[in-house]
Amino acid sequence: MGVLKRFLTGCLFAIAAMPAMAQDLPKLRAAMLASGTVNWEISTIKQSEFDRKNGFELVVQDYADNGATRVAFEGGEADTMVADWIWVAYQRAAGKDYVFIPYSLAVGGLVVKDDSGIKALPDLAGKKIGIAGGPLDKSWLILQAYAKQQYGMDLAGETEQVFGAPPLIFKSALSGETAGAINFWHFLAKMKAKGMHELVSVSDAAAALKLDPDTPLLGYVLKGDYVTAHPEMAKGLYAASRAAKDLLRSDDAVWTGLRDKMNAGDEAEFMALRDGYRAGIPSGKPIDEAAADRFLRLMAELGGEELVGKATSLPDGLFLHLD
Repeated sequence: MGVLKRFLTGCLFAIAAMPAMAQDLPKLRAAMLASGTVNWEISTIKQSEFDRKNGFELVVQDYADNGATRVAFEGGEADTMVADWIWVAYQRAAGKDYVFIPYSLAVGGLVVKDDSGIKALPDLAGKKIGIAGGPLDKSWLILQAYAKQQYGMDLAGETEQVFGAPPLIFKSALSGETAGAINFWHFLAKMKAKGMHELVSVSDAAAALKLDPDTPLLGYVLKGDYVTAHPEMAKGLYAASRAAKDLLRSDDAVWTGLRDKMNAGDEAEFMALRDGYRAGIPSGKPIDEAAADRFLRLMAELGGEELVGKATSLPDGLFLHLD
């Protein structure tokens, strides 16, 4: 009986210890936009336990807007968030040791209605363009440079711009109030599903401007001192993110479980969102920092200090190398 009692006691101890062991995983606090498309990846990471498999627990904190995620991150309430690397460059040039792990290419472009008769950018002269993101939207700046290079066209001067929130730009373009639209990629995907097509993609425009269209625009942001203190957390986040992307790229069934989060109005929108997300998955190759430097210099030229701050060239150490 003594042996049996010791055996049973050992089993009970092991069972009791299991939850504690799971809870002992270091926690990575992520400040995320509650309605953002990054949640599709985050949900996949959590559902497949890619965080736990890579030695940490991802704890998601939802916020209403990007400004709130930045306040949480900068104030130490969160360990990571998602932002574009131009903003990270701005912060590094201001003395903040922020680093960037690629998340998405954020593929976009300028769309027009299928029956508009508009064949090229010069056809938009004298017409309205709806733009989400404001006058310093990076897609808008790239397309201005492209129009000047390809057609000698002052796209801003020869068109009327209507700036607004993504849903407003979505509705005004579909109703014909604007002749073309530049919107966040997931709204563009829905617009394409509803009778619009891409007149010029930002990827093609970037390539024509000798930029690298494979440079990821969006990424997870971490503080340098956090990475120094917890290098395994940064590596774990990158590995979990890549594992989720690989699954989302290859397995259609995974998307069924995400459908409620995608706000797709119908099957066509659902497919367009899925395919648009997949098109934005980075290759995983090392970032061409010389090409990123050219991109930043162009943004500095077109957007000025309001967009890039003092970052007129690529700050050293911006992109975190984990491979």
